[in-house]
Amino acid sequence: MRTAYSVETVRAAERELMARLPEGALMQRAAAGLAAACGQLLGRVYGSRVVLLIGSGDNGGDALYAGARLARRGAGVAAVLLSPERTHAGGLETLRRAGGRAVSPGDAEELIGTADLVVDGIVGIGGKGGLRADAAPLASLVADTRAAVVAVDLPSGVEADTGEVRGAAIRADLTVTFGTHKPGLLIDPAREYAGSVRLVDIGLELPVEAELEALQHADVAALLPVPGGESDKYRRGVVGIAAGSGRYPGAAVLAVAGALRGGAGAVRYVGPAGDAVISRFPETLVSDKGPKHAGRVQSWVVGPGAGDDASAVREVLAADVPVLVDADGLRLADPEAVRRRTAPTLMTPHAGEAAALLGVSREEVEGARLFFARELAGRYAATVLLKGSTTLVADSGGGAVRVNPTGTAWLATAGSGDVLSGLAGSLLASGLSALDAGSAAAYLHGLAGRFAADGAPVGAHDVAAAIPGAWRDVCE
Repeated sequence: MRTAYSVETVRAAERELMARLPEGALMQRAAAGLAAACGQLLGRVYGSRVVLLIGSGDNGGDALYAGARLARRGAGVAAVLLSPERTHAGGLETLRRAGGRAVSPGDAEELIGTADLVVDGIVGIGGKGGLRADAAPLASLVADTRAAVVAVDLPSGVEADTGEVRGAAIRADLTVTFGTHKPGLLIDPAREYAGSVRLVDIGLELPVEAELEALQHADVAALLPVPGGESDKYRRGVVGIAAGSGRYPGAAVLAVAGALRGGAGAVRYVGPAGDAVISRFPETLVSDKGPKHAGRVQSWVVGPGAGDDASAVREVLAADVPVLVDADGLRLADPEAVRRRTAPTLMTPHAGEAAALLGVSREEVEGARLFFARELAGRYAATVLLKGSTTLVADSGGGAVRVNPTGTAWLATAGSGDVLSGLAGSLLASGLSALDAGSAAAYLHGLAGRFAADGAPVGAHDVAAAIPGAWRDVCE
């Protein structure tokens, strides 16, 4: 599992470690890791042209010491000093002794235009609100360069704790981060600025509970239900699907597809699309008597393609089993009925649906995904899976937010969310918590999207069909 910690937590851990180490040792550890990553990216260090963009923070010092290491290996290194009077003195002196040179921002355009590598050491993890006016032009120069761009700890101009980008920022090909990931490296829009991320261990001792968690194969494999010798369809979990309408029968079919491929022992379908469902999936248990009279289930999925009929949503929310609410169900659900529930509730909005529930714009949600995922979870007393380029899963009780690392833009297709809902509902029926079910479903769904697409357009039905392959890949 990859974990990310807040700036406050990282700085506290750094202070504790620095108190036990010789002065400057921690920065040297960071600089050594940074220089090694830069060297690997360059391939041939000797004779290469390296430009360091240096601000006044400690990450400017990291860049200067790393630049000195590259200079000693034969690179031509120039440091563009944005605040000469506040530049890390020890790092600058070390660079000069190694043969590097310091220049003014006026020289940046020519140097960046001919560089092989640009190292972004402008702003550290405490930066807020985008680059300052004097540094913002550098972001445009870096965007136009053919050089490889490496960010020190975090791309300058993005916010470490939130993943927000509220102004000009550096776009990196590689970010070398120290001690732990920062939330902004895992959450869009900041994640798009980070490029590939390499973590350098500098010996920080961090708390058990992180700010953010990104599950990996082994973590998901440990969550997925595996039937035993005594399992039957009821022990494996029965999921109810209340979805679809005369206008949107396909939503019901896709939600059922996701549930069947999510390991459920049985799927009960309730709604007006019964004929369409049974023709595709004859193993489905179809009922036309409403959720209250559908029979035994261990979880419900309600809302995909429901149109304007709120009756099924009301009945499902009154059930004393885990419930997933998606799509039209989010609009039709009574907020107070959601908050009153004692069984787990998992809400799965995309940014537009979350914005409507919170009374803000879609752009606001997309620009501050972590904040709004938590806000929605708290407001509805539910677990929230906020879909998007980086899917987040937040519990109403706080704790680490899960971020899904497997997403792909190929999943931006009609019906893909219906498949995800059925998959997550199946995992809820197996006994997983809302947080675990949402996280594992998002992970498998992302992998399935990658497998199905393989670089070419696909439909939601292809994604559903690829779920068993994703499951197998995770568990092997």
